[in-house]
Parts: sequence; structure tokens; C-alpha cells
Amino acid sequence: MRKNLTRVLIAGVALSTLAPASPAAAQVKANVPAVEPSAKPVTVERIKVHSPALEGNLEGNAADRDVLVMLPPGYAKDPKRRYPVVYALHGYSIGAEQWSGEIHVPQTVEGAFARGVKDMIVVFPDSKTVHNGSMYSSSPTTGDFETFVSRDLVAYIDAHYRTIARRESRGLVGHSMGGYGASRIGMKHADVFGALYMMSPCCLSARGAMPLSPEAEAALKTAKTMADTAALPWGVRAQFAAASAWSPDPKNPPFYFDLPTGDEAQKRDVLARWAANAPLAFVDQYIARLRQYRAIAIDVGDQDSLKDDAQKLHQILDNYGVANSFEIYSGTHTSDVAVRFQNFVLPFFGKNLAF
Repeated sequence: MRKNLTRVLIAGVALSTLAPASPAAAQVKANVPAVEPSAKPVTVERIKVHSPALEGNLEGNAADRDVLVMLPPGYAKDPKRRYPVVYALHGYSIGAEQWSGEIHVPQTVEGAFARGVKDMIVVFPDSKTVHNGSMYSSSPTTGDFETFVSRDLVAYIDAHYRTIARRESRGLVGHSMGGYGASRIGMKHADVFGALYMMSPCCLSARGAMPLSPEAEAALKTAKTMADTAALPWGVRAQFAAASAWSPDPKNPPFYFDLPTGDEAQKRDVLARWAANAPLAFVDQYIARLRQYRAIAIDVGDQDSLKDDAQKLHQILDNYGVANSFEIYSGTHTSDVAVRFQNFVLPFFGKNLAF
């Protein structure tokens, strides 16, 4: 069975997410809201979206990405009606399909509509990579997933569905690594999105690197190709994901990234590059853009090790006078995400997006 919460330090960044005990591990056990008797079915479309921003990445991650699109119950019956769109980002080690199962969509989307949330389109892009996660960052090694979400995906959805194609009608939400993605993309692309929700965001701050265990170092030496990394310990793969996203090196094959190893100068250099990608380090640069949002929300469980950094981000926004809501609820990193998605996230966008 999958553990509820695994805490891995990546250069001291707490990447709290889901670690499978085996490739066939079951879905995360979590609280699920009751089925709403009056709920009407949404239409689920599984599509491929090509992203020019991902072309030619050094890891060989696909530029054609799997995307789940959930259309509201009345979409087909009213061909003239247009809808806001919410883009929902998954966490590390899972893709969009698995996360949709863990938060019990389409049930929770249908439940939110049945409970009075205005109809909207909900989009789940897949950003899993060869090392299990893109960090929603811009890197020649992983590919530019930041631009995939903020430009290529949005442009495709606007071109192929009846959307209200303006920033005030687009929402961005993510959990864990997806929460990091929502914070990073949200701060940089307030011209694209109008409301922002960060669920248990990981990787907000950066600290010193943790040394690899002897077992991990031994396993690392045996990996000579991208395919070999699938057999590496989970924590090592998570560190590879961070390095691929935040310290890419096109002249360092076969993995094309730098790790905080070697002499002290190299360690300092790599850690500085990683710290430059920590939202708590760069949030001050984007305050003017954050003020443009119609609404910003952050939530986190009281048993989640990420709550301190989430609260720091909330406090920084408060200090600058950027309106935002913050809640620490009773739960772990994963225990209540399905409930939160139906009863808090979608109502938040129903209230704050332009219809």
C-alpha cells in the first residue's frame, strides 16, 4: 500500500508527497465526500496536447502530453455558452490520471456542481517526467513545463473548447509539487490566470543538501542511461527531478544536470541555483503581479510538515497587503485532498472567477 506521507529532503527542501511501495501500489487512502444524490454527470475527455515548449528536452520527455478535460453537465446542450476554466496540477511521483483517482474526480467535480458551484471546465495536465516530476519549472533538461502550462495548454484549451478566454476566467490550483507549480507559475503569470489556490505546496524554501546514503551512491554509480534510473531508490529519483529542473547542465551527460556534490564551490553553486527556484526566495519580486489576482488561497493539513512554509508565504503576502486566505485544517498531507477539492477549491473558483 502507498504510505500516506513520505518526507524527502531535496537540498533541504521538504518534498512531501506520495511514495509508492511498489509499482502496483494502491491509491492513497483518504477521506472522500459522500456522493451527491442530485449530481449530474460531467463529460470526461482524454486528449493529447502538443507543447512546443517541451520539444527537444534532453531527458526525452514527451512533448505530446496527456490531459484530462472535464466538461460540465450542460456543455453539450447549450452550444453557445462559454465557461471559465480551472487548471489543476498534480504532485510528484504521480500523473494526472492517478491524481484524478486519488481526489475522486469526476465524483468530486460533479458533487461541487450539485452543491451549487457554477459550471466550469476543469483541466488536469500530466507533467510526470522520466524522474517522476517536472517541478513545473523551465529547464532544457526536463523541458519548459512552466510554459507548457501557462501558454501551450491554455492556448489549446481556448482553441478547442468554449472557454471565456481571458485571465479573469482562468483559475490555477495544485497540490504538493502541483502547489509549488501553482505558486511558481502563479507568481510569474498573473497575466494568464485570475485566481490562485495552493494546496499543501511543497518546496517553498531551500536549505542545505542532504548527503546520499551509501546504498544510494552505489545505485547511482550503476545508472548509465535514463532507463537505468527507474531502478534507483525513490529519494534519489526525487533528487534527480529537482536537479533536472533547477540545475540543468546540457554538457553533463547522461543525465544533463548538476548535483550538490564534489568540492565546496560546486556545492555552493548548485544550492544557489536551487535556492533561486524557491518561491519564498523570489516572492518579493512578484508582489505587483500577485496584487492583480481576484483571489489567492493557501491551505495545508495540521499534520503536514509543509505547514510552516505555507504559513510563511501567507505571512509575506499579508505583510505586503496582498489579499489572501489561509487555512490549516485537520489532516495529513493527503488525507483530505478530495474533500478539499470538492468543498473548498471548486467553490473558491466558483466565487472568484468571472462567469
